[in-house]
Amino acid sequence: MKKKDEDISALKKLVKLPPTLHPQTEGVAQQRKDQDVVAMLLALHKRLVETEGALETALKQKEGEQMPQPSQPVINIEVTPQIIIPPLEQTAEAGPSTSAPEVTEKEAAAEQVPSLSMQNMMKEVQALEAHMVELKDAKEKLAQLEEKYDKFKQQVVERTREVRALEKRIKELEKELTMSKVITEVKKILWAKIGQSITDKWQYIETIHDQMDLLNRAQAENQRARASLGSMPEIANRMINVLNNRTGLQLATMGIRDRTDTILLIKRVLTLRNYVQTLERKCQDIQAEVNVFVAKIKALHGRGLPSLITSAGRLLPHEQYAKRVNNYATNQITTSASTREGAGPPSGQELYDKLENLFFIEHEIKHLFEVPPNYYKYTEADETLIKMQRHQMPTEDWWRNMIETLL
Repeated sequence: MKKKDEDISALKKLVKLPPTLHPQTEGVAQQRKDQDVVAMLLALHKRLVETEGALETALKQKEGEQMPQPSQPVINIEVTPQIIIPPLEQTAEAGPSTSAPEVTEKEAAAEQVPSLSMQNMMKEVQALEAHMVELKDAKEKLAQLEEKYDKFKQQVVERTREVRALEKRIKELEKELTMSKVITEVKKILWAKIGQSITDKWQYIETIHDQMDLLNRAQAENQRARASLGSMPEIANRMINVLNNRTGLQLATMGIRDRTDTILLIKRVLTLRNYVQTLERKCQDIQAEVNVFVAKIKALHGRGLPSLITSAGRLLPHEQYAKRVNNYATNQITTSASTREGAGPPSGQELYDKLENLFFIEHEIKHLFEVPPNYYKYTEADETLIKMQRHQMPTEDWWRNMIETLL
């Protein structure tokens, strides 16, 4: 009976051996587990059969103690079957091992080492399963974070659109606060009034420029006349004095037949001198009006009014000048509108500074001429100029002869 108890304890140790699991493939591990179970059951069945046979033999020996019996071979029931686990490639072909070699006490003690290693492997497997669970939880949390991130991105895009809309609205409000739109409209109105005033005054501007051309021609003619006269007027007065103080016989002796005709010819020099003096006097009157006009136009140019003349110094036609003014006004308004304004609404002084020049130009153009110029003075001066150009002086030979005769 003691032998039987020992065999049963050995069988219990065999039952406690865990099946070998393949570390990579779950299917192969299950298959090997089934093979190990079958091999263990076959080994247990064989051990039970051998144990029963050994018990029966022992009982028979007790009953026949009186009778000499030949020595029976002792069966070691502690022998545990060796379960051979085929490799992974041969699992499907190889069957479970049913061999059961004899097991000694040292071998039984050594069998506990693989059991401990299997337990460690099971612990590692459980740790891996715990890691897998943690990994699964981490993936779920990551998926939740990604979902939240996507929603956050959508919210950021929506907020960005709202911010851009607000920024655009803020810029519009800033423009309204800076009154840029109002200032632009006022500038357009002022430039329109300036253009209309220039159109109304254009005929007077042309009159002044005609007078300026006449002054240039008169100055040139006066310089020519003065150069040709030289000291002739003083000599002519002396000649006339001599002629008026000589008798007819004396004049005949000098070769002068007609006193009056000679004096008239000499007075041509004095007449030219009178023309020069008259033209200078009339040009001075015209020059005074021109100077007032030029001073006003110069001040208007300094405030931003485009020039009236071409690069050659001639007055532009009205259509071309109106186009120049329109282009200049458009550029000025556009540049002023694109200039960055300060924060907050402008003060009254700032508005005045922005529009002062235009108000000045509009006022001065409207009152450019206190008295509208006309062509009366122009005609008188031009008449004198024509007389000077048509006037005939005594010839040089005759004049030299008269100087020798009378002086």
